[in-house]
Amino acid sequence: MSATADHAEERTNTAVRLGFEPGQVVQEIGYDDDVEQELREGIEATIGQELVDEDYDDVADVVLLWFRDEDGDLTDALVDAIGLIEDGGAVWLMTPKTGRDGYVEPSDINEAAQTAGLAQTKSISAGKDWTGSRLVTPKGAPAKR
Repeated sequence: MSATADHAEERTNTAVRLGFEPGQVVQEIGYDDDVEQELREGIEATIGQELVDEDYDDVADVVLLWFRDEDGDLTDALVDAIGLIEDGGAVWLMTPKTGRDGYVEPSDINEAAQTAGLAQTKSISAGKDWTGSRLVTPKGAPAKR
Protein backbone atom coordinates (compact mmCIF):
# COMPACT_ATOMS: atom_id res chain seq x y z
CA MET A 1 0.00 0.00 0.00
CA SER A 2 1.28 3.46 -0.80
CA ALA A 3 1.88 6.14 1.80
CA THR A 4 -1.02 8.10 0.31
CA ALA A 5 -3.34 5.10 0.63
CA ASP A 6 -2.15 4.57 4.21
CA HIS A 7 -3.08 8.17 5.08
CA ALA A 8 -6.46 7.83 3.34
CA GLU A 9 -7.19 4.70 5.37
CA GLU A 10 -6.22 6.48 8.59
CA ARG A 11 -8.74 9.22 7.84
CA THR A 12 -11.59 6.85 6.91
CA ASN A 13 -11.05 3.84 9.21
CA THR A 14 -11.56 4.87 12.82
CA ALA A 15 -9.97 1.59 13.98
CA VAL A 16 -6.68 2.56 12.33
CA ARG A 17 -6.88 6.05 13.88
CA LEU A 18 -7.37 4.37 17.26
CA GLY A 19 -4.12 2.46 16.76
CA PHE A 20 -5.44 -1.06 16.27
CA GLU A 21 -2.99 -3.30 14.40
CA PRO A 22 -3.14 -6.64 12.56
CA GLY A 23 -2.84 -9.66 14.83
CA GLN A 24 -3.91 -7.94 18.04
CA VAL A 25 -6.29 -9.72 20.39
CA VAL A 26 -9.07 -7.29 21.31
CA GLN A 27 -11.42 -8.23 24.13
CA GLU A 28 -14.79 -6.50 24.04
CA ILE A 29 -16.72 -5.83 27.24
CA GLY A 30 -20.11 -4.16 27.63
CA TYR A 31 -21.43 -5.04 24.19
CA ASP A 32 -25.11 -4.20 23.65
CA ASP A 33 -27.40 -3.25 20.78
CA ASP A 34 -26.38 0.41 21.03
CA VAL A 35 -22.66 0.01 20.28
CA GLU A 36 -21.04 1.45 17.16
CA GLN A 37 -21.21 -1.47 14.71
CA GLU A 38 -19.08 0.25 12.05
CA LEU A 39 -16.27 0.71 14.57
CA ARG A 40 -16.48 -2.94 15.65
CA GLU A 41 -16.36 -4.09 12.02
CA GLY A 42 -13.44 -1.74 11.31
CA ILE A 43 -11.49 -3.12 14.28
CA GLU A 44 -12.12 -6.71 13.15
CA ALA A 45 -11.03 -5.87 9.61
CA THR A 46 -7.88 -4.16 10.92
CA ILE A 47 -6.83 -6.88 13.39
CA GLY A 48 -7.77 -9.67 10.95
CA GLN A 49 -9.97 -11.59 13.38
CA GLU A 50 -13.13 -11.34 15.43
CA LEU A 51 -13.24 -9.51 18.75
CA VAL A 52 -13.15 -11.88 21.71
CA ASP A 53 -15.88 -11.60 24.32
CA GLU A 54 -16.02 -11.39 28.09
CA ASP A 55 -15.51 -15.16 28.42
CA TYR A 56 -12.05 -15.11 26.79
CA ASP A 57 -9.65 -16.74 29.24
CA ASP A 58 -6.27 -15.37 28.16
CA VAL A 59 -4.79 -11.87 28.20
CA ALA A 60 -5.62 -9.46 25.40
CA ASP A 61 -3.57 -6.73 23.75
CA VAL A 62 -6.44 -4.24 24.03
CA VAL A 63 -9.74 -4.13 25.91
CA LEU A 64 -12.62 -2.38 24.16
CA LEU A 65 -14.91 -1.33 27.03
CA TRP A 66 -18.37 0.03 26.17
CA PHE A 67 -19.57 1.86 29.28
CA ARG A 68 -22.74 3.80 30.02
CA ASP A 69 -23.54 5.82 33.14
CA GLU A 70 -26.05 3.20 34.33
CA ASP A 71 -23.54 0.32 33.95
CA GLY A 72 -22.30 0.63 37.54
CA ASP A 73 -18.98 1.80 38.91
CA LEU A 74 -16.55 2.94 36.22
CA THR A 75 -13.49 2.58 38.45
CA ASP A 76 -14.38 -1.07 39.13
CA ALA A 77 -14.90 -1.69 35.41
CA LEU A 78 -11.49 -0.17 34.61
CA VAL A 79 -9.71 -2.17 37.33
CA ASP A 80 -11.30 -5.33 35.94
CA ALA A 81 -10.23 -4.35 32.40
CA ILE A 82 -6.60 -3.83 33.50
CA GLY A 83 -6.50 -7.45 34.64
CA LEU A 84 -7.41 -8.58 31.13
CA ILE A 85 -4.61 -6.91 29.17
CA GLU A 86 -0.94 -7.63 28.56
CA ASP A 87 1.55 -5.37 30.30
CA GLY A 88 1.75 -2.31 28.07
CA GLY A 89 -1.72 -2.96 26.67
CA ALA A 90 -4.43 -0.34 26.43
CA VAL A 91 -8.06 0.04 27.39
CA TRP A 92 -10.26 1.87 24.91
CA LEU A 93 -13.14 3.21 26.97
CA MET A 94 -16.16 3.97 24.81
CA THR A 95 -18.81 6.20 26.37
CA PRO A 96 -21.90 7.84 24.86
CA LYS A 97 -21.41 11.36 23.55
CA THR A 98 -22.82 14.42 25.32
CA GLY A 99 -26.61 14.43 25.29
CA ARG A 100 -26.92 10.69 24.57
CA ASP A 101 -28.47 8.22 27.00
CA GLY A 102 -25.79 6.90 29.35
CA TYR A 103 -23.45 9.90 28.93
CA VAL A 104 -20.49 9.89 31.33
CA GLU A 105 -18.92 13.19 32.41
CA PRO A 106 -15.27 13.59 31.28
CA SER A 107 -14.33 14.49 34.87
CA ASP A 108 -15.80 11.14 36.01
CA ILE A 109 -13.74 9.32 33.36
CA ASN A 110 -10.57 11.14 34.43
CA GLU A 111 -11.17 10.46 38.13
CA ALA A 112 -12.00 6.77 37.56
CA ALA A 113 -8.95 6.30 35.31
CA GLN A 114 -6.61 7.89 37.87
CA THR A 115 -8.09 5.85 40.72
CA ALA A 116 -7.64 2.68 38.64
CA GLY A 117 -4.00 3.62 37.95
CA LEU A 118 -4.49 4.58 34.32
CA ALA A 119 -3.60 7.66 32.31
CA GLN A 120 -5.67 9.01 29.43
CA THR A 121 -3.53 9.45 26.34
CA LYS A 122 -6.07 10.18 23.63
CA SER A 123 -9.73 11.02 23.15
CA ILE A 124 -11.51 10.60 19.84
CA SER A 125 -14.95 10.61 18.27
CA ALA A 126 -15.61 6.91 17.76
CA GLY A 127 -18.78 7.23 15.71
CA LYS A 128 -22.08 9.05 15.68
CA ASP A 129 -22.98 8.30 19.31
CA TRP A 130 -19.71 7.31 21.04
CA THR A 131 -16.51 8.92 22.29
CA GLY A 132 -13.37 6.87 22.87
CA SER A 133 -10.74 7.44 25.55
CA ARG A 134 -7.44 5.55 25.32
CA LEU A 135 -6.24 4.60 28.79
CA VAL A 136 -2.86 3.08 29.60
CA THR A 137 -0.80 2.28 32.67
CA PRO A 138 1.58 5.20 33.21
CA LYS A 139 5.22 4.70 32.22
CA GLY A 140 7.34 3.79 35.18
CA ALA A 141 4.37 2.30 37.02
CA PRO A 142 5.11 -0.91 38.90
CA ALA A 143 4.44 -4.00 36.84
CA LYS A 144 1.28 -5.81 37.78
CA ARG A 145 1.70 -9.25 39.31
